[in-house]
Amino acid sequence: MSVENSTHAPVGAGRVAAYDGATFARLAADAEQIIARYPQARSALLPMLHLVQSEDGYVSPAGIAFCGQMLSLTTAEVSAVATFYSQYKRRPNGEYTVGVCTNTLCAVMGGDAIWEELAEHLEVGHDETTPDGKVTLERIECNAACDYAPVVMVNWEFFDNQTPESAVETVDRLRAGEPVAPTRGASSVCSFKAMSRVLAGFPDGRADEGVGAGEATVRGTRLARAHGWTAPAFPGEGGAGTDGAGTDGTTGKQPDATPGTAEPEPKPRAKRPAGTTPRTRTAAGAPATRTAPEAAKAAGTPEVGAEQSSAQRSPEGPADSSTAAQDKKQQSEQAKES
Repeated sequence: MSVENSTHAPVGAGRVAAYDGATFARLAADAEQIIARYPQARSALLPMLHLVQSEDGYVSPAGIAFCGQMLSLTTAEVSAVATFYSQYKRRPNGEYTVGVCTNTLCAVMGGDAIWEELAEHLEVGHDETTPDGKVTLERIECNAACDYAPVVMVNWEFFDNQTPESAVETVDRLRAGEPVAPTRGASSVCSFKAMSRVLAGFPDGRADEGVGAGEATVRGTRLARAHGWTAPAFPGEGGAGTDGAGTDGTTGKQPDATPGTAEPEPKPRAKRPAGTTPRTRTAAGAPATRTAPEAAKAAGTPEVGAEQSSAQRSPEGPADSSTAAQDKKQQSEQAKES
């Protein structure tokens, strides 16, 4: 891939790494689809970073510049996000990211032993890549599959109930180019670039492959059905679960309250916010008065509690211009200079 200067490079001092024209046009078409999903263009940054990662195998300088130009952000703003999340790589990643869970449950079930074996076998440490560029090894805090501990993930596909031996066999097959099937989910493991494109929001058609929920996941549900267990009903509601049985085993009937306790008092109705007045209508049916929130909205001021993008907020408001705020700002600037 070319990273020569092109007419698509963001305007700025000095030379800026950028995609060639054909690559830029192809990525821009994908980026437009991503941006169209959001009311604010800048909200598309996270999937956009996955998009450029699917192109380069990491978030490259060219990818940073591309995201900045497409979203009207500075490269510093894009980099600040890219360096915050561990799924975004700032140097070339391996074709397969192998993540070993070493959190509490997986660790006591053998996760630490798997990690030590793989690190020694591959001769790499955390977030390091094998010389052949095939495997990047990661120590993961949690793979969100505690019912199958210890768990290893390859490009975020599950490999359950692993042992040091089975994990070594998996990475050896990956490095040899042999097909490897996850325990659950898709029927095969795709590349890191392909998975990054999926995370950018472009499905690869494999969502319904393989087993979605294994035996350990559905065990509780099956036990509940076999024994007729149902969740207790909320106070004041009759029945629970799918058969309508109450917590005392009778349909719709709630158990007697514990002696000495009383039903909770109903919550009072919310008072009308200060500054608002009831709506009145003219003879023609049109509103004759406007509430304070409506007036604020008409004036371009967001209603308190309403959704608002940070991009819409004025940088200077009453709180920003107060004496205390100015003093705090000055102290902060002095601390940076010292």
